[in-house]
Amino acid sequence: MTLRLHDTATRTTAPFRPLVDGAVSLYVCGPTTQGAPHIGHLRTFLAFDVLVRWLRRSGYDVTYVRNVTDIEDKILAKSAEHDTPWWAWSLRFEREFHDRLDQVGCVRPSYEPRATGHVPEMIAFMQRLIERGHAYADGAGSVYFSVRSLPDYGALTRQSLEDMQDAGEEMEPGKRDPRDFALWKAAKPGEPETAAWDTPFGRGRPGWHLECSAMAHKYLGESFDIHAGGLDLRFPHHENEQAQSHGAGYGFAQRWMHSGVLTVDGLKMGKSLDNFITVGEALDSHPAPVVRLALVGAHYRALVEYNSRSLAEAGVVWERFVSTVRRAQERLEAAGVPLADPASAVLPAAFVEAMDDDLSVPEALAAVHGAQSALNTLLADGAEASAIGESLAALRGMLDVLGLDPLDPQWTAGSGADAAEHEALDALVRAQLAARAEARAAKDWAAADRIRDALSGAGIRVEDGPDGVRWTLETTTTGRS
Repeated sequence: MTLRLHDTATRTTAPFRPLVDGAVSLYVCGPTTQGAPHIGHLRTFLAFDVLVRWLRRSGYDVTYVRNVTDIEDKILAKSAEHDTPWWAWSLRFEREFHDRLDQVGCVRPSYEPRATGHVPEMIAFMQRLIERGHAYADGAGSVYFSVRSLPDYGALTRQSLEDMQDAGEEMEPGKRDPRDFALWKAAKPGEPETAAWDTPFGRGRPGWHLECSAMAHKYLGESFDIHAGGLDLRFPHHENEQAQSHGAGYGFAQRWMHSGVLTVDGLKMGKSLDNFITVGEALDSHPAPVVRLALVGAHYRALVEYNSRSLAEAGVVWERFVSTVRRAQERLEAAGVPLADPASAVLPAAFVEAMDDDLSVPEALAAVHGAQSALNTLLADGAEASAIGESLAALRGMLDVLGLDPLDPQWTAGSGADAAEHEALDALVRAQLAARAEARAAKDWAAADRIRDALSGAGIRVEDGPDGVRWTLETTTTGRS
């Protein structure tokens, strides 16, 4: 089965054939750095992180571009409210965005251009649109795109101009049609002087839509394979991006992919509903791999429900992944067998078929759970190390595609403080397990159960197996006695 991906524009799922054999060009709309990233943002970037991982695992050379909108109305408003230079405010949240994505194991893009670094490209883009009759300057510093000039405007979201709301709208000064949108915004009185650039049309700053078209053209060319982003960006942002680029005579995106929405406790997330959760808050409350699993476990186009139950379920699943993989690792180490590289492991056919079917992660996870169960059986039966090694490599290979390999340094590397805490806890738990072993040897089952129950009450799960007694924390720290 070849890779098949859904195209939002055509509303069909069809075989993916890149413009250049063996290579994929991908543009994902990145953050507007007005504030801390929230879990809705994270859901989108994790969805397309899995896409990048699968494309690369399938042998493609992926050029992944993700922009940063570092100048925008809300950035100016919020920075002014906090008496902070707009560029400092923007950089603060750009850095937090990067830190949070690093924490959940997102691969970094090939290029990550900022809007403010590409004003010359935007000026050239506007001049081209004006020359082709698709844009006009208002004479006061702003430039607008004329939606009536482009016959296919509305094609992405299947809307006609007549269907678009304009009745009763107050016409902005300089516009020829209320539905025309700004390519360039004239500088306003009271705005920082540093938030404007000189152009042939007047001093001002970029419109949101223009920046993505200009940067996609610079880094990916006139046509590229996939444009991706959250479903909420389809209109007007992506519709307007496509209109600008088609108006400029470019093929632009050959396929559109959009991630589904996220709800919190059954409701759309919003500060007024008191269910707005930043990525930082989520990671302060739950281990990063658990948050990742909770958000990537559903199909990328499906609605994701984020709540205490979904996180608890993800926590249990992650803990089981860790337990199985660590047990197998220890068995191989004891036998002197090196661990195989999961990136080169042969993946089970069921997993490959699921991922090739429009990144069907739920079905792929079913294959993961099947492989995990098979590996547990091998461990319980005392199978040969070679069989355990082969099974472990396949399991880790699948989890690696999802960014969830328990032995990835992303999840195993801890700070010195973390290591010291683990060693101290391990010493205490091992002392309790030794006392429990003595009680069991003396057939004092009540004392043995009391020790186990005390550990359980402290969030420590004890597992008795053929390779010894293991303890596991909900935070996935593990040890062996």
